[in-house]
Amino acid sequence: MSLLKQQALKLVKRLCKEIELLSFAEANDIYLDAMLIAAQLGIHEVAEEIIEAFPSSIYFVTPDSRQLLIHVAVENRSEHVYNLICQMGDHKYFHSDVRDINRNNLLHFAAKRAPSHKLNEISGAALQMQQEIQWYKEVESYVLPNYREKLNFYNQTPKMVFTEEHRTLKEDAEKWMKDTSNSCTIAAALIVTVMFAAAITVPGGNDSINGYPISKERWFHNICHIRCHLSIYIHHFPVDVPGHPDFTVCRRRFLYVLPNRLIIGLATLFLSITFMMVAFGATLYLVFGRKQAWVLIPAAALACLPVTSFVLLQFPLLVELIYSTYGPGVFKKHK
Repeated sequence: MSLLKQQALKLVKRLCKEIELLSFAEANDIYLDAMLIAAQLGIHEVAEEIIEAFPSSIYFVTPDSRQLLIHVAVENRSEHVYNLICQMGDHKYFHSDVRDINRNNLLHFAAKRAPSHKLNEISGAALQMQQEIQWYKEVESYVLPNYREKLNFYNQTPKMVFTEEHRTLKEDAEKWMKDTSNSCTIAAALIVTVMFAAAITVPGGNDSINGYPISKERWFHNICHIRCHLSIYIHHFPVDVPGHPDFTVCRRRFLYVLPNRLIIGLATLFLSITFMMVAFGATLYLVFGRKQAWVLIPAAALACLPVTSFVLLQFPLLVELIYSTYGPGVFKKHK
C-alpha cells in the first residue's frame, strides 16, 4: 500500500471517530454519501472502515433511486466492494428482495452494460464481453433462484436486459474475434507455404546415384525435416464465430468456447513459428557450415526480428486470454 493511501485511510479512521460523537441521523447522512462514492469508485478500503464504524451502513438505500449499496457496486462493476458486502454475512435474502424504483433486482443491475471506463480497462471486445458474462454469472449464483426470472417495471427479465444492453458489444466482440483469427490465419498460411517448400527441398542437392543428400551433416537434415513437418502440421485452429441471438448459447460461447479456440489457435501458431525458426537455423547451418559462422549468426538474427515482433504483439493477448478464462477471477466465495 502506498504512503498516500495509508495517510488517506488514517484520515478516514480519524473522521469516523469524530462522527461517532454525532447523532445517529447526522452520522447516517454523512456515511450515506461517503459509502455511495466508495461503491461507485470501488474504494473498498474506505467502505470497510465505514462498515466497521457504522455497521448499519450496509443497509443504506439511495434516496432517489432506492438502490442498495450492492446495487451500486454491481452496476459500477466495483468487484472489491461487492466482495466485501457479500462477505459481511448471509444477506442474500435481503439483497435479492429489495428493488429500485424501476423494480430492478440485483441481477438486473448485473445485466446492465458496465460503464465505459471499466470496459476500457480490458483490451479487446471479446474479453470485455467475457467479463460481462462472468459478472452476470457471479451475481446469478448469489441471488435466490426465484429472482432470476423476475420482471422489472418494463416487463423485462435480467436475461432480456442483458441481451438488449450488450447487443452492440456482442457484435464488436464477434468482429474482434474474426479479425484476430484472420490475422493469425494469414501468418499460419504463410508459414505452411514456406515450410512446405522447405520440406521438399534439400540444401546442397541429392546424390544422383543413391538419392541421399550430398551434405555430410545427415543429423542436421533430420532436424530440418522434422521441424519442417511439425511446423506444417501444427497449424492455426480456426475460430468460427457465427452470430446467435440466444442468451444461453451466447453466454457459453463467449465464456469458454471462443476463448478456448483462440487460445489453442495462438498456442499452436507460436509452436509452429518456433519449429519454423529451428528448421531455418538448421538450413542455414547446412548451407554455410561452421566455417562461415560470421554469416550464419547475423542472418539468423535478422530473420528472427519480424517473427519476434509478431510474437511480442500476440503473446500478451494469449496470456490475458488464459488468465481471464482459467485464472482465479476477482470474486470470492460467499459466506
